[in-house]
Amino acid sequence: MESLYVLIPLSALLVLGILGIFGWALHKGQFEDVEAEGQRILTDEAPAVDDDQGR
Repeated sequence: MESLYVLIPLSALLVLGILGIFGWALHKGQFEDVEAEGQRILTDEAPAVDDDQGR
């Protein structure tokens, strides 16, 4: 019974942390264009990150 005094607040903090991270991701636009990412992996050419990778 005493362990519930620790586990219940700990789980509430965990849920609040998860909701905070999810809200931050929504606010930063992580889920704006999910269709483009699905199409991006199907293309043949990957864009070069540096000038050296294009050669």
